Amino acid sequence: MPFKVAVVGATGNVGREMLNVLSEREFPASEIVPLASSRSVGTSVSFGDTTLKVRPLEHFDFRDTDICLMSAGSAVSKEWAPKIADDGALVIDNASYWRMDREVPLVVPEVNAHVLEHGIKKGIIANPNCSTAQLVVALKPLHDAATIKRVVVSTYQSVSGAGKAPMDELFRQTRAVFVADPIETKLFTKQIAFNVIPHIQDFKDSGFTNEEFKMMVETQKILDPDIQLVATCVRVPVFIGHAESVNVEFERPITAEKARNILREAPGVLVVDKREDGGYVTPVECAGEDATYVSRIRKDPTVEHGLAMWVVSDNLRKGAALNAVQIAECLVNRKILKHAA
Repeated sequence: MPFKVAVVGATGNVGREMLNVLSEREFPASEIVPLASSRSVGTSVSFGDTTLKVRPLEHFDFRDTDICLMSAGSAVSKEWAPKIADDGALVIDNASYWRMDREVPLVVPEVNAHVLEHGIKKGIIANPNCSTAQLVVALKPLHDAATIKRVVVSTYQSVSGAGKAPMDELFRQTRAVFVADPIETKLFTKQIAFNVIPHIQDFKDSGFTNEEFKMMVETQKILDPDIQLVATCVRVPVFIGHAESVNVEFERPITAEKARNILREAPGVLVVDKREDGGYVTPVECAGEDATYVSRIRKDPTVEHGLAMWVVSDNLRKGAALNAVQIAECLVNRKILKHAA
């Protein structure tokens, strides 16, 4: 029996991608309702071969809605997710607000879908940070094999992770460089075109940014609280696709070849690892793809049991929209999702 699905934030990068993924994966939906703020009402969004008109979140009645996919920012999520859940819709939220709530499952289906069986007390399920999602997909099978002690990760995150306006700023700055126009910086702390910025979100007292802190605590909640992780998150002049340089220290021995074989069998992972020119995946190749790609798997000689690798994924898909739809699929397949009254 199909389900009625609402998508909150349907005009944003992730919201539009959620609609694409729902259509591509033929999610069993009786109706898809795109929602956004009142200023976006009437905007057309694509759903498969059709277009849908955006409706106002503020005036929508969720009482006959089965599931709500949200990607509208933490402020909207804080206010609206509990209201939507109280009306009976199960909320899958892409914002950061609910992720570390102990009563809200934080889920990457390839890693910890089993937590959905433990109950969804608040009617809300959280999607992790985009850089965390692809990281734990790659780490999970290796953790099962040799137990991870410590992770050092440097991210190279595309501007789409910050929204459509930052993508436009990268485009404008790049054009300005080529035509020798003045470069205007409005949304980033420094010029992003032909540059990299080691600063994503606000700084904490510790010196880490919120983005780096989220990777630390979310990895522990999703994968294992005993894993120690340190991150440096960097914004790069790429439109779509996050890349990560990852060094992992294990409790038990594991060779690069064994890790390569384990990852080849892992759900959601594709290994492209040839030790030759071009024998690895970059953000350009991963854009529009569902997989988390792992390349450059090699021994880390600086620790007793260590590996280094390169992890790349489409941040709008596995980092956000695809993961949310996969959670919804888990709810259907495990018969956890019940139809609204």
